Amino acid sequence: MNKHRFHYLIRRSHRFLGLFLGIQFLFWTIGGLYFSWSDMDEIHGDYQKKAVPILKVTMPLAAPNTVLDSVLKTHNDAQITHIQLFDILGKPTYRVEMMHEGHHKMHVLADATSGAIRPPLSEKEAIALAKIQFNGDLNVENVAYLTDTDGHHEYRESPLPAYAVRFSHPSKTTVYVSTNMGVVTKYRNDKWRIFDFLWMLHTMDYKGRDNFGNVLLRLFSIVGLITICSGFLLFFVSRKRNEADSSNKGKIVKKW
Repeated sequence: MNKHRFHYLIRRSHRFLGLFLGIQFLFWTIGGLYFSWSDMDEIHGDYQKKAVPILKVTMPLAAPNTVLDSVLKTHNDAQITHIQLFDILGKPTYRVEMMHEGHHKMHVLADATSGAIRPPLSEKEAIALAKIQFNGDLNVENVAYLTDTDGHHEYRESPLPAYAVRFSHPSKTTVYVSTNMGVVTKYRNDKWRIFDFLWMLHTMDYKGRDNFGNVLLRLFSIVGLITICSGFLLFFVSRKRNEADSSNKGKIVKKW
C-alpha cells in the first residue's frame, strides 16, 4: 500500500469515526455541564422536604413481641429483619420488615397501642402524609395508585404499591408514598426528570439508567479510544507529509 493510500484511509477512518461518536460526545458534554452546574439538593427535592414529625408517646405501647407474634401468624415462613416505631399522622405505629422466601422484602404496619396489624395506607392517608411533608403549594393536582413500574418510570426500583401525589407547584413535584411502609419515599420534580434523562444518555443504559457495564457503553469506549489513536496517528502522518512537501519545495527553489 503506497503512502498516499495509507494517508487517505487514516483520514477517512478518523472522519467517520468522529462523526459516529460526535453525537454521543455531545450528549456526554451537555450532561456533564448540567450535572456540574446544578444544585443536587434541588434535583433531589431536598428543599421541598419537611422534617418528619417527632413521635410523642403519651400512652402505653404494645410490646414489640406482641406485634411480631401477630405478624408471624399470617407470615409464618417469613424472616423478621427489622422493627421500627414511628409516627403516621400522629399515631404511633410499628413497621415490621421481613424477608419472604429468602429474597423478597416485605413490610407490615401495626398499631403500636394495641399491637394489632393495620392495613396499608389508604389514598386519603397518603395524601395527608404527602401534604405534611411537602414544603410548597398543597393543592393536589392528581393522585395515582402504582402497583408496577417499568425501567423508564421515575419511581423505578422503589417500594410498591405506592401513591403518587402530584401537587400544583411550578416544579411539578410528585410525592411518592409507600402504602406498606407508611412513609414518603421519593420526591420527583422537573429538574430531577431532566437530570434522569441526561443521566440515561450519559450511561447509555436506556433500560435502567445505572448499568455502567452495558455492552453499548463498552463498545463506544473502545471506538472512542480507536478514534483518539487515529487522531494522533493522523497528526504525525500529516506532519511528516508537510515536512516532506516543504523540503521538496525548498529543493525546487534552489534548483531555480
